[in-house]
Amino acid sequence: MIRVLVVDDEPMVCVFLSRILGSADDIEVVDQAHDGAAAVEAVARSRPDLVLMDLRMPGVDGLTAIERINARPDAPPIVVLTTFDADQYVLRALRLGAAGFLVKSTPPESLIGLVRVAAEGHTVLSPAAARRLVTASTDSGSARDRARQQISTLTEREVEVLGCLGEGLSNARIAARLHLSEATIKGYVSRVLEKLGCANRTQAGLIAHEAGVGQR
Repeated sequence: MIRVLVVDDEPMVCVFLSRILGSADDIEVVDQAHDGAAAVEAVARSRPDLVLMDLRMPGVDGLTAIERINARPDAPPIVVLTTFDADQYVLRALRLGAAGFLVKSTPPESLIGLVRVAAEGHTVLSPAAARRLVTASTDSGSARDRARQQISTLTEREVEVLGCLGEGLSNARIAARLHLSEATIKGYVSRVLEKLGCANRTQAGLIAHEAGVGQR
């Protein structure tokens, strides 16, 4: 079972999301929280496999909660789920360690599938958020220069792997593209994350976008 924590300041939204996710045989909503501070406490209490996090909440907001949760050694993946997909929220959430970004207009059947993907450690982005992310990251000259400096320590093969992470590819798909084993790709991904100081694949993918690596 995929154990999910739902965080939203609107109780009815939590109920709605719980019903949608609970309709899947392999997903269970184990807890709910209505602000960022409660979300941090719920992670410690319920130890979910995944957190669906709203951003705009009274008191401690979602961005602050993401930062606090990711400071934990056993932090679960966090997927932002919000009505706001403005550039600054996409970029800030991902830089703070969110594993993905979905808008609340995501169809229920798609939400269930994306929760499964995120729980496996992959990046999930709504199409609108992905377009905004690419546009915002590639339009920033300072971010591009900083990212290119960061990747200068990577080998040629590691840069190839980074480009694949920027496309949100799984290890299996990267292995197929580069004609290597999944075990080898797993090792490359670990080294790339370590060299770049990234907490997860999503942060590495953001650097790939900013550096212009793997864009077609």
